[in-house]
Amino acid sequence: MSGLSISRRGLLTGLSVLGTSAALGACGAKTGSDTSSASGAKADTSGDTVKVGLLNSLSGTMAISEVTVHNALLLAVKEINAAGGVLGKKLKPVSQDGASDWPTFAEKAQTLITEDRVVATFGCWTSASRKAVKPVFERNKSLLFYPVQYEGLEQSPYIFYVGATTNQQIVPALDYLKRQGLTRLYLVGSDYVFPRTANKEIRAYAKAHGMEVAGEDYAPLGSTEFSTIVNKVKDAGADAVFNTLNGDSNVAFFKEYKSAGLGAKSLPVLSVSIAEEEVKSIGTQYLEGQLTAWNYYQTTPGAANAAFVKAYQAAYGKDKPTSDPMEAAYTSVHLWAAMVEKAGSFDVDDVKAAADGVTFEAPEGKVTVDGATQHVHKTARIGKVGADGLITEVWNSGAPIKPDPYLKGYDWASGLS
Repeated sequence: MSGLSISRRGLLTGLSVLGTSAALGACGAKTGSDTSSASGAKADTSGDTVKVGLLNSLSGTMAISEVTVHNALLLAVKEINAAGGVLGKKLKPVSQDGASDWPTFAEKAQTLITEDRVVATFGCWTSASRKAVKPVFERNKSLLFYPVQYEGLEQSPYIFYVGATTNQQIVPALDYLKRQGLTRLYLVGSDYVFPRTANKEIRAYAKAHGMEVAGEDYAPLGSTEFSTIVNKVKDAGADAVFNTLNGDSNVAFFKEYKSAGLGAKSLPVLSVSIAEEEVKSIGTQYLEGQLTAWNYYQTTPGAANAAFVKAYQAAYGKDKPTSDPMEAAYTSVHLWAAMVEKAGSFDVDDVKAAADGVTFEAPEGKVTVDGATQHVHKTARIGKVGADGLITEVWNSGAPIKPDPYLKGYDWASGLS
């Protein structure tokens, strides 16, 4: 997410850069021994290779989700190298294990930047890990590409947010539930920044749209005890559960949910952090018929996705599913490479200046970088878990949605930030 057979097109085939670049290849590309934003950490670009950092939880409670993201990053690096690299230089991935521990994430981020001297870093999953590393990247003026949907209400000049922001996932999910007549919601989440902020946004949406929050509960990240919460959900008279649990807590929650006699038909759950990999780990028998909100599924149609799934399974096994966060991670490396090629430079400021309008024909469909917010335009998709463990789309937004991380376009969200 080694012996990979690359059948995909070359790096720049399918990468559409809007506007022209005045400095590509022989036109004065900056590839000297040190490149960085002014006063920032010095990335090493002196040799035939450049290092890119991969920062993921390869151990701990979040490994259930993040190992596949790490594998997808490696796949993207291999594809780019097979296509000739970036500005003529091959990429050398350097992996660090955040170990599902936020101080460790910050420590490993610093190592990647100042000791490994990477040109960019790709990774993190939870908002807690992102919040922990954010000041590290800002202090060192180094770039992080973050691949996972999150709660919004944030921008950083040194983070590109390649997963969905609130108006590309949570708001469309609420719109979908409302259209289905599921207007009385019970909120269940892990006890950290993403679920609490997301639920604050959900409450504001509900108040403005004639919906009701029947209850709200949190469990520590990694918790395996859900009998009390599930009993409260069962007795609340809710129409649906909005689930923001993360990591392997979902295993315990859905097993307890079924033990309590609850299921998709009696009380549907819409999850925003369960993708195909988690379905496999939890067990299809606990999730069949339940809903998810993402921007990509393994079943998403299109040639780019067919090639992605084929390449990933060739590398990691025919039984290995693909999922939204790993697809966004894969896409993030290709987007960064396109930004660098457009800039003709690995320099952070040059890359940022070149970012606006860069597009990639990703497995999820066409994505475009919004330079003003450093987020991307993404298509929202609601899916349903099938008996085969795959998720099939039941609704999509029809076109990519412009990112609005602070929900400025929504009157009901005023005051949230």
